[in-house]
Amino acid sequence: MSTGIAAIAAERLRQIKAEGWTTEHDDAHESGAMARAAACYAQEAGGRLVHPPRGWPWEKSWWKPKDRRSDLVRAGALIAAEIERIDRAVEKS
Repeated sequence: MSTGIAAIAAERLRQIKAEGWTTEHDDAHESGAMARAAACYAQEAGGRLVHPPRGWPWEKSWWKPKDRRSDLVRAGALIAAEIERIDRAVEKS
């Protein structure tokens, strides 16, 4: 596994264990909020934006950019969470 993929997997695990973002919590974000948040972090990694950037789906206090690599890792983990949410929704239907 590449270091980038490993970092994304570790961040996703941290979100679950340290932040407590359960599958039930993630499943409540049916409107694509996690994908939009991921896009905001990826945009931030490409250059400093207005904080939080336009399209940020949650309260300002949840916007926590760091450095370019960390922001991309966070974006990747949010994308993974959104993919997992979509997969669970398909399984339920």
